[in-house]
Amino acid sequence: MEVFVYLSVIFGLVLVVLAIRARFLSFRGQSPGEYLGLGPEFDLTRHLGGRNVCEGVIFGPTGRMTSRFRAVMTGRWTGNDGTVDVEFRYDGGGTQSRVWHLSVSEAGRITAEADDIVGRGRGQVTGPTVQMAYAIVLPEDAGGYTLSVTDWMYLTEGGTILNRSQFRKGGVLMAELVATIRKDAEA
Repeated sequence: MEVFVYLSVIFGLVLVVLAIRARFLSFRGQSPGEYLGLGPEFDLTRHLGGRNVCEGVIFGPTGRMTSRFRAVMTGRWTGNDGTVDVEFRYDGGGTQSRVWHLSVSEAGRITAEADDIVGRGRGQVTGPTVQMAYAIVLPEDAGGYTLSVTDWMYLTEGGTILNRSQFRKGGVLMAELVATIRKDAEA
């Protein structure tokens, strides 16, 4: 009986440590307030306006690269409301399109909609970062699953945007995307 109690306590402590790590010491544990006052200031209308090129990789649940892509992003803004058309081309030859409809409040709060997004995505612009959370429905050829997405973009001093997104199903990490976004030099 003492061994059972001992193992139960150890198991409980492990669960508490894992919960604390997930909440405070992980990618999802970041909060926009951590970046308040840092520069350069991320301005969606400027940094995601016009023509941008995005290049990235997607990692599967084992951490191995499963796909690479290149996308052309074209942003059009009227005041704080805009659309960002994204045309993806994957290394396997597949293509995908998404049109984001974005609205940014004066306080930096973001609402976002797209055809493959469930409801509205919500986010925050703070300092050099943009944080978004939304649910995305994968295409049928990718399983058709609905995944929860945590998306962070970080603006660098040189104007390049680093994008990191995690995709989860039932709290389990299914995929991660890492990409760069930069102004198209040919535009």
